[in-house]
Amino acid sequence: MFSNELVCDILIFLKQNLNKEITIDELANIFHFNKTYIMKRFKKEINITIFDYLNSLRIFNSLSMYNYDNYVSYIAYNNGFNSLEYYSEMFKKIMGVSPIIYRKYLSRDISINKNEIDLILNNINKLDQLNNRVDRYLKMRKPKEKMVKSLVFK
Repeated sequence: MFSNELVCDILIFLKQNLNKEITIDELANIFHFNKTYIMKRFKKEINITIFDYLNSLRIFNSLSMYNYDNYVSYIAYNNGFNSLEYYSEMFKKIMGVSPIIYRKYLSRDISINKNEIDLILNNINKLDQLNNRVDRYLKMRKPKEKMVKSLVFK
C-alpha cells in the first residue's frame, strides 16, 4: 500500500520550511485542498496533528543547537518559533523539561536528577521514532510515472 500523495507533499514542505511561519490556510492554498480535509487526512495518515508534528520536528531540530553556546532565544527563532515563551512552552511539552534543564543535561551538570535525565532520553527516543516513522511513510510514496512521449507516425 502506498502513502498518501498529499500527506507526503505536506511532510516534505514542512521539513523544507521549518524556520518559517506556516499556517493551515497557507497549506490549503499551496496544495489546493480544503484546510479541514488537509488536517484530517494528515492526522489519519501520520497519527499526529500537523502542528504537533511541526512543533516536534522543530524541537528535535533545535536540540543539536544546544551543543554550541547559542542563546535559547537564538535557537527558538532559528527553528521557526516567533517567541521565546512559546518555544519554551513547546519544549517543555515535548521534552518534559525546560530548555535550561536540557542545557544542564548536555553539560553533565550534577544538579539534574535521574528522573529528568530519564525523561529527556525517553522523549528524544520518541522524537527519533516519529522521524523514523515519517521517513518510512515517505519511502512508501508511489513512484511518479514518467511521461512517455508518444510518437506520431505519418
